Amino acid sequence: MKRLLALSFLVFLFLRPGAAVAEETLMIRVGLEFDATLAQLQQVIAEHGYTTSHVQRCDVGLQGSGYETDKYRVVFFGKLDEMRAISSIHPELVPFLPLNIAVFAENGDTILSVFNPAVYERLFPQSRLSVQFRRWESDIRSILDEMRARVNP
Repeated sequence: MKRLLALSFLVFLFLRPGAAVAEETLMIRVGLEFDATLAQLQQVIAEHGYTTSHVQRCDVGLQGSGYETDKYRVVFFGKLDEMRAISSIHPELVPFLPLNIAVFAENGDTILSVFNPAVYERLFPQSRLSVQFRRWESDIRSILDEMRARVNP
């Protein structure tokens, strides 16, 4: 998990100075309790045709490293056949798969944050996966919009 967070941070720093092709981070704040948001997110992910592969608890590790944190999880999701096919053809993408959304509590709200997969176009310009990256971006935006609509009427 530490490797994934460090890699994501380095990618973010690497891409930051360049011209913005896409927003690097997509984020929403919802006024719903953490556990209810986490359950609702997994339902919305499934309704968009994806499968939640794992929910990683991060708050204990962060607190063990001296960080003050409330509840914090990362929801990993994808389409198994799609992830396998892309990983076999483009193993350089394995550190970025499956897709994931960070969910954390802050001041009575819950925040959903995700690294925008459309940014991968800058990292992998020869991969010919531009359409795939943009589809993932569209799906993630739709998931976040649906979460916003459900929990912030």
